[in-house]
Amino acid sequence: MTKPELMFHLQHTPLKKLQQMADKVRQNWVGNKVYLRAIIEFSNYCCRSCLYCGLRKENKRLKRYRLAPDSIIQLAQNIISKYGIKTIVLQSGDDFAYDTETISFIIQKIKQKADVAITLSLGERDFTEFEAWRRAGADRYLMKHETANPHLYARLHPGKTLNQRLKALKQLQALGYEVGLGCMVGLPGQTLDDLAEDILLIRDFPADMAGIGPFIPQEETPLSQHPAGDLSLTLKVIALTRITSQNVHLPVTTALVTLDQNGGLEALLAGANVIMPDFTPLTYSQQYKIYNNKAKITLEFAQDLTRQAGRKLSKEKGGSLKCTTLPKD
Repeated sequence: MTKPELMFHLQHTPLKKLQQMADKVRQNWVGNKVYLRAIIEFSNYCCRSCLYCGLRKENKRLKRYRLAPDSIIQLAQNIISKYGIKTIVLQSGDDFAYDTETISFIIQKIKQKADVAITLSLGERDFTEFEAWRRAGADRYLMKHETANPHLYARLHPGKTLNQRLKALKQLQALGYEVGLGCMVGLPGQTLDDLAEDILLIRDFPADMAGIGPFIPQEETPLSQHPAGDLSLTLKVIALTRITSQNVHLPVTTALVTLDQNGGLEALLAGANVIMPDFTPLTYSQQYKIYNNKAKITLEFAQDLTRQAGRKLSKEKGGSLKCTTLPKD
């Protein structure tokens, strides 16, 4: 699709019609599996000042935490042995207290015990760190681009630029990582033109994964009074991303479930094929306050959601589908 076509669909095409179109593409290119990714949010420290995020360093009311490397490793091994999930997602704020060697050690220890995929979501780091973690065994890296509008990106991320983010993403891709992009819907000043650019960026990168969710305000940020993103528009962006990128992995984002209790099911109907249950111990996950009232997606929730959608839950690694054209069901 061209940008004008995408903008037309975002504005005029009914959501149900886009969901039907996306679901057909999903069936043809991805199949009926819904892949599980187990998240461990191991630190809520962050050195950044992003205007929308409750983990921003200026938030002095947030109770900060860091999990010890041995605790992270043990938690991952418990997930693998007890639940059989083959993808572990290690996520944190941009927390440089975990240096290159520490993250490498965690990756190596987890992979010594089991044949699993390791996904990192640790923000922008140096190329040498990306390279070291890839050598240690990391398979994937999630780093949402947030918005394809460079001016909006700069306003939301003080001291950072979209070009820096895209350069880091290209470095990851060059190192052989499966790379995840993604955007928020409903940011202040965002236009349909911006959202069309987001969809095209995900397609043209090309991304292996793309996390798309609504903006949700957090009470300790400069955007605390800005309204949350629209559910229907967010689902349209997901559907159009499925239609244009075809075999990209699209998760049911936590933000969608937080915004609306039916958001997860509607996302699956719009072409999503991944659910990411949160295995962070509750004591800590309650402090991972990237936005208000953040939902906690459980394994039971994922199982129920998949049944409602008439799909098959998979604990397999579920790697990139960019080299395939047929579903592996």
